[in-house]
Amino acid sequence: MTTSKPTPVIFNHSAAIDDFVSTAVLSSMPNIDIKGIVVTNADCIATPAMDTSSKVHQFLGLEKKNIPLTLSMARGWNAFPWSYRKDCITMGTIESLYPFKSHVTPPYQSGEDMIEVLLLEAMIMSEPVIVLATGPITAITTVLKRRPELIKGIKKVIWMGGAIFVKGNLYDKTVSVPREIANDKAEWNAFWDPFAVNELFTTFSGIHMFPLDITDKAKITDAFKTELAAQAKDFNLSQFVSEAYGLVKDEPFYEMWNTLATCFLGTAANDIFADPEEISLTIEEWGNDTQGWIHQMENRNAQSVYFNLKNSDAFYDYVLQQLKANVEDND
Repeated sequence: MTTSKPTPVIFNHSAAIDDFVSTAVLSSMPNIDIKGIVVTNADCIATPAMDTSSKVHQFLGLEKKNIPLTLSMARGWNAFPWSYRKDCITMGTIESLYPFKSHVTPPYQSGEDMIEVLLLEAMIMSEPVIVLATGPITAITTVLKRRPELIKGIKKVIWMGGAIFVKGNLYDKTVSVPREIANDKAEWNAFWDPFAVNELFTTFSGIHMFPLDITDKAKITDAFKTELAAQAKDFNLSQFVSEAYGLVKDEPFYEMWNTLATCFLGTAANDIFADPEEISLTIEEWGNDTQGWIHQMENRNAQSVYFNLKNSDAFYDYVLQQLKANVEDND
């Protein structure tokens, strides 16, 4: 009996709390081989984000596997609100991470340089990688702009971003946005750098997109939290995630945006997600009340957009099952 090789993945996130939950779920997947992780200084603050990421790497055993942890050199067009970005600081204080100290110091290894090396290796070995991006996509497009041939090293792109037929999350009651740029069409990962998103849509077709249309259906429900807390008594991976989501217990708008997109790589994906729709998309690069708005436009590359869950219970069950694990003490 032969076993298939794990799928190689480059994970690009922006160190939000749900990104660290995504890292935990991704690392629990036996069918996935994480080749490297890139943090984008977007929904975070670079130095504490890297410090917390280093602690998480140690807790999950990723450091012992020599999985590179890097920082993108990307600079955003529109910065995330400070009130969002500070979550990377509080995440580093959860009890599960108490035993660990950061093992990284500036200047950090360049995420773009690491991506370039990994894509080149993928081309040489004829083993293209999957790019999972749960934040802005700038790091990937930057590499491909300077080395277009490296696109051959990418098998597919999975991106949590955008809002197609629902309202965006740029302007809501949780953050102050100047009235002059109030925008209910944009989603933050797209708004951060709409020019990179346009580059992505121009370069690729068939991007597996998980916009707010579907991620808004991934609430952190009371039932999920109750089951997770029960598991936490026996499994430290469940305890880690329970503590992480506990930080946002008073933020009802907080959802499992990135974790949902990450589950597309899991073995239960066919049970969780309804088939995508192939839609030609563009993004507004300018405009006081439209910048970052992703919408349909003819004669553009068609992308694979996921709008619906086939079975929401299957999503929560899969996440809970993956978290029924104890990570060895790597202190």
